[in-house]
Amino acid sequence: DALDARPRALNTTIMRRRITSALARSTTRAVTTTTAASTTRAPVSTTDAIAFTSATRRARANDAVSAVSALRVRAHHVRLFTSSSPSSAAANAAAGKESSVEVPSMGDSITEGSVARVLKAVGDEVETDEVVAQIETDKVTIDVRAPSAGTVTRVDAKEGDSVVVGQVVMAFAPSAGGGKKSKAAASAATPAAAASGEPVNVDVPSMGDSITEGTIAAVLVKSGQTVAVDEVIAQIETDKVTIDVRASTSGTVGEIFAKEGETVTVGQKVATLIPGAGPAKKAAAAPTTPAPSAPAAAAAPAAAKPAASSPKPAAAATTTTTTAASRTETRVPMSRLRLRVAERLKSSQNTYAMLTTFNEIDMTNLMHMRAEYKDAFLEKHGVKLGFMSTFVKAAAKALQQEPSVNAIIDGDEIVYRNYVDISVAVSAPKGLVVPVLRSTERMNFADVEGSIAAYGKKARDGTLSIDEMAGGTFTISNGGVFGSLTGTPIINPPQSAILGMHSIVWRPVCVGADHAIVARPMMNVALTYDHRLVDGREAVTFLKSIKESVEDPRRLMLDV
Repeated sequence: DALDARPRALNTTIMRRRITSALARSTTRAVTTTTAASTTRAPVSTTDAIAFTSATRRARANDAVSAVSALRVRAHHVRLFTSSSPSSAAANAAAGKESSVEVPSMGDSITEGSVARVLKAVGDEVETDEVVAQIETDKVTIDVRAPSAGTVTRVDAKEGDSVVVGQVVMAFAPSAGGGKKSKAAASAATPAAAASGEPVNVDVPSMGDSITEGTIAAVLVKSGQTVAVDEVIAQIETDKVTIDVRASTSGTVGEIFAKEGETVTVGQKVATLIPGAGPAKKAAAAPTTPAPSAPAAAAAPAAAKPAASSPKPAAAATTTTTTAASRTETRVPMSRLRLRVAERLKSSQNTYAMLTTFNEIDMTNLMHMRAEYKDAFLEKHGVKLGFMSTFVKAAAKALQQEPSVNAIIDGDEIVYRNYVDISVAVSAPKGLVVPVLRSTERMNFADVEGSIAAYGKKARDGTLSIDEMAGGTFTISNGGVFGSLTGTPIINPPQSAILGMHSIVWRPVCVGADHAIVARPMMNVALTYDHRLVDGREAVTFLKSIKESVEDPRRLMLDV
């Protein structure tokens, strides 16, 4: 308080003394607190100690504001560490205290994000390390996990809210026993629940590796309806398969929590069952309303699919009318990723002196090589042989020959990189992402193809990490997969150049000494570069080197 009350009234010497004294007291208190709770808390980390030392140095340099801020941030981190660790949560459970779930660290330079999904509500039980919310940043989606098991008592963040690192997302009452029951315990408890007449939950089953959510395609039962053991009560459609949700016991359907068209995740409650007798006798005694036959049962999923798609237009019902002649508009908020992409691309246009040079490549020899060796390549390396590996290797070679294209401007200096990290632009469901192939000058064709395939799968699944997209000294963008004939790509900051590949088109060209006109598969390529750093001669030489390497892949083997 004394530091905040009259900072301007104190002279420099007194200010330094008070900050230094406050730092010493804060350090002592943090260490004492941690020592006193050593049975349930881990010691203060090396990072905290370094931060205190750094704050002390700033204080001695008379940087009062920075020192005080560093103290407060560090104190906040120490509180998070001691309140969110599993051992501390266990102590809170024994004492009946409430624990909190905070926004985790999201990597360097990322301090905030938007809450994309809140997966738990008040009263829900959570397991240790279970995902309770997801936060979308301008680069990746971060999972927020529970530090221990318990029951949710408060939810502090809504979907769409902006949150910062360390902010409380929700609170829960820890349980020493461990939150949700395991699958074995749940299945063992089902007969007991049936005997006691207690409601049994029907949850979304596991849907296989990498599949964590799906859409309710059809709800095949209603509240009050009797079902048999293992009867299908709902169907969930994913991007790969359709999953049946089955009753774990016979009885009567209680409450239904999911509607057709809703997105659900593994383990989410779909309905409840009140254990009891099944519907077999009733179906046999009522021939006027027979149980669904095999053809009818098979037709149910087919009939359910149109129903599953019907809620999607309903989402835009606020802006869509049934009048044929109406002209409507739909407004949706931009995702944080799309906002960040827009910001970076416009910043690139405003900062760089961008110039684009073009060339064309005869793909005949490369296509022949691929056709001849693709089967052997796949059999040996387990990945398909494409064109990207040749372009990546050709670019790596050209970047070593023209180091200015691989360099960046940093203030008044030019930084030349002695390594080649090539960013490959990949189209993901949420927008464009650019994972990085590290040290491509040391990779072979199989390494490149395998890395690109792995990154493509991660981009589609939304599991790319920040580290996998950070850095990069040069970018290759392949617009040809979408049919682009030519274009001028925009530089990916802080890089100095980007190569644009385009579609392969058969067209007449002159070849040979007699200039015979023949049809050849041709690709247009474009190099956009920062003219502040790269001269026209270097840019044209760079693009010509790529052209020669792709047209005659033997050059890459011979390094000529």
